[in-house]
Amino acid sequence: MATKPMLHPRNQHRDGYDFVRLLEATPELEPFVTRNPRGGMTIDFANAEAVRMLNRALLSAQYDVKFWEFPDTYLCPPIPGRVDYIHSLADLLAEDNGGDIPGGDDIKVLDIGTGASLVYPLIGQHEYGWDFTGVDIDQVSIKAARQINERNGLNISLRHQKNPKNIFRGVIHPRDIFHLTMCNPPFHSSLEQAGRGTERKWRNLGKEPSTKLNFGGQNAELWCPGGEIGFIGRMVEQSVEFAEQCLWFTTLVSKKENLRTIDRLLSKAGVAETKTVEMAQGQKTSRFVAWTYYSKKQRAL
Repeated sequence: MATKPMLHPRNQHRDGYDFVRLLEATPELEPFVTRNPRGGMTIDFANAEAVRMLNRALLSAQYDVKFWEFPDTYLCPPIPGRVDYIHSLADLLAEDNGGDIPGGDDIKVLDIGTGASLVYPLIGQHEYGWDFTGVDIDQVSIKAARQINERNGLNISLRHQKNPKNIFRGVIHPRDIFHLTMCNPPFHSSLEQAGRGTERKWRNLGKEPSTKLNFGGQNAELWCPGGEIGFIGRMVEQSVEFAEQCLWFTTLVSKKENLRTIDRLLSKAGVAETKTVEMAQGQKTSRFVAWTYYSKKQRAL
């Protein structure tokens, strides 16, 4: 298996997919495994069922997640990229901790839009033992995430965001303290735009355009009024109200052209420091923006 140097050094998927190990953990994956022209094992990444089964096998073999079921039409996240976000957040905390990554349930993390798959808390709790609180606006997602949590014997808190205009309001309680917030925001501004994005992804996979995306996704997972920049703008605005209750606010930013506007919004909010951290998986580059209202001296863990 060829090493993927673009992934984070601690990412378990740097060496590609160990299909022998995955098949041992999840024999149900076998019908979806084929041979590529070089003789190696792979799957058809345009096949939604194959992608879901691969992700289930990855979580089982490498993150001790033995139950991972949720409605078929909900977002099925690709695991390696999600893992990179978690490890990069660990590095962010280490910078304020003498280079050492703080672990254990003393570290509190708020996952905005945790989704039906509960993927970030599952990975973060396994890799670092952090204490996660997952938030979602969708009741079905909360129900599915709660089942995953309970069936795996975990202790992940889940909260329902009742107001679609709110990000942190209503889900951060007066006595809450978080070291991190994280988010993978919806990046389309309308259902039509999300549909066009879906068609592009099918073409990139070498398939005929379809309305069905191989990674799935409900409306709230894919689009919101104002798109990515509108969502992040509300996040920045509301973060001011909870400045003393969180060490670092962070969010993924899909569109690089939005960074300039986000920087302007953060400057207006009066943050103490911002960081943009780039992550790359194969041909794709992603990034997250982090901001804090605490000085470096105040942030020392």
